Amino acid sequence: MQNFGCKISPVITVIVAVYNGAETIEQCINSVVNQSYHNVELIIIDGNSNDKTVDILRSNQSAINYWVSEKDAGIYSAWNKGLIQAKGDWVVFLGADDYLFDNDVLKNVDEQLKSLPIDTFVAYGKVMLVNIENERIYAIGKPWGEIKSRFKQTMCIPHQGVFHNRQLFEKYGYFDESFQIAGDYELLLRYLKVHDAVFMPNLVITSMRQGGASTHVSNVLQVFREYRKSQLKNGINIFGQVWVVSLIKVYLRIVLWRVLGEKNAKYIFDKGRSIFGIKPYWTKL
Repeated sequence: MQNFGCKISPVITVIVAVYNGAETIEQCINSVVNQSYHNVELIIIDGNSNDKTVDILRSNQSAINYWVSEKDAGIYSAWNKGLIQAKGDWVVFLGADDYLFDNDVLKNVDEQLKSLPIDTFVAYGKVMLVNIENERIYAIGKPWGEIKSRFKQTMCIPHQGVFHNRQLFEKYGYFDESFQIAGDYELLLRYLKVHDAVFMPNLVITSMRQGGASTHVSNVLQVFREYRKSQLKNGINIFGQVWVVSLIKVYLRIVLWRVLGEKNAKYIFDKGRSIFGIKPYWTKL
């Protein structure tokens, strides 16, 4: 039963996609298991890992509502498999490198979700970027009113901080598995091109390790190609200024990376960020 807009606490489903994530998956699992909020369902979809991931899942299976290890077509295939099993009122998606920010995250989110109108399909908070040593870089995520117009041009909602009302999938479908990196953007764009999201201020939902597929410099062009594919699929045919400027920055970043080398390029990138009053990122990785 769906309990939106009332005082009954919703069931929150956490769906995790993993492939060869033995070094990080247990931290992800523990971040869910240790929540002070207990109306939680944990689903883990493994893509037939060949490291020790499956052993870790077996050793933690009493804490996992559903898990499977089998070959899939990528992260969106895995998340779709998880959705088929999900029973929660709200769904949040993580990768094996992600973990919930602290033990009270879902309790704090619950208070926000219970107060939302029944027709709210997307609610989100902030995400803390961390490096491989779990050192915090900074949090990302801005109010919807500040990014609404930008969203039609580029992904500016931190997906690991998004709570999806299960009605979103019932009315707008699952992830498009033809995407490799930006399928989360395309799914949200189906709805948010004409509707609004709700921002939950002062809530950091997830810690997200940097260096994944969508953040690696070698993949940024594919990310932008998939952004454009998402826009065309959803009837947004005109190039936006934000998209064009962002793409130019991507090409400049790639050129500097190749010419100067990784270390020097990261230094230059953060020098440029400091000029515009933006916190350092690249040298923190």
